[in-house]
Amino acid sequence: MNKVKDFITSKPFVLWAWFVLSFLPILKGVLIPGANPTGNYNNYLVYKHNFINLIHLHSLFGAQPEFYFDLNHYGPVFAMVIAPFTIFPDKIGVILWVMFNSWILYLAVRKLPINEKQYLAILLISLFSIIGSAGNTQVNPLIAALVLFSYTFIKNKQDFWAALMIILGTAIKLYGIVGLAFFFFSDNKIKLILSMVFWSVVLFALPMLFSSPAFIIKTYHDWYPDLVAKNAANVVSSRAYVCVMGMISKIFNYSNLPNTVVLLPALGLFGLSITRIKYWRNVQYQLLLAASVLIFTVIFSSGSEPPTYIIDMIGVGIWFVALKRPITGFERVLLIFALVVTNAPSDIFPHFLWVTYVRPYALIALPSFMIWLKIVYEMLTRKFDEEVTTPVAAV
Repeated sequence: MNKVKDFITSKPFVLWAWFVLSFLPILKGVLIPGANPTGNYNNYLVYKHNFINLIHLHSLFGAQPEFYFDLNHYGPVFAMVIAPFTIFPDKIGVILWVMFNSWILYLAVRKLPINEKQYLAILLISLFSIIGSAGNTQVNPLIAALVLFSYTFIKNKQDFWAALMIILGTAIKLYGIVGLAFFFFSDNKIKLILSMVFWSVVLFALPMLFSSPAFIIKTYHDWYPDLVAKNAANVVSSRAYVCVMGMISKIFNYSNLPNTVVLLPALGLFGLSITRIKYWRNVQYQLLLAASVLIFTVIFSSGSEPPTYIIDMIGVGIWFVALKRPITGFERVLLIFALVVTNAPSDIFPHFLWVTYVRPYALIALPSFMIWLKIVYEMLTRKFDEEVTTPVAAV
């Protein structure tokens, strides 16, 4: 039994699983056409046409059923990110895109101030989520990576590059703005602020080189109503709105629940958890904040979908490795609960439970919500300066 556990948690196995299991879903989507061939990597086609529409001065937010279904909700900066992949044929470009996302998230986790055993544990905990993200050709691994890079660059006193990560993440998907939570860890806050101003100007102007200033200004003007419409659509979607607000509204059949009723208390708890100034330089405290930020971003977003939970599960993994050792039975149950329910959309979860309970009531958000509350409690009560850091233990 110990040999099996050692093998599963070994570096060769975890890295092999991470990259191969990211590759296989998109390879299947490319090689085995479905009823609608574009449906196998439709998200990538949406991303690709973000850049194509930008260089042809065509609205980024209109429907284009001749190329893809669904709508684009990403801004002009994302066109710069996806541009290198568009030079390849679609079936190659989408594979490169998926593998780039898996690699950049691996790199971001690897750069955290943790040991090898700990970063491998985070990847292993997030394994099923990266498979789901890869199968949907999602951008979410990149967003999670940018948030983590925001933290590691600030910790390493590289505020100029941390600012780029924050602004780039925000410009791609508003989730990236949560990187500002690490602002308090910076030793040179003025430099960080000025760097964010600099990168905001650069990233605002960069797409103009491929289109025109008037087009980019109009695009940003059109982006807000597009996001408002997307949010309204998410609330009534059976696939989206997989968040705490969605869970509450679906369980209690309260379709008009204002998001602020949930968000304001959550923001209050989040703000309270980062008030222990004497621990701002403590790595365990910082890691818990990173975990809290990633989980918060997903479970309190009305735009969350099952594939978005790769961001959340990276946060769950960071929480697990930052726990005070030895872990308790309750903490072990929370982790297993998250691994099982968060991955409910996969084939390994009983279909009856998925369609009867988890999907209708948005219960995917429940275990992560419980873990987030536990993180807040830890950040408010743990005596970090009295702890001795030890390597992560097995579940």
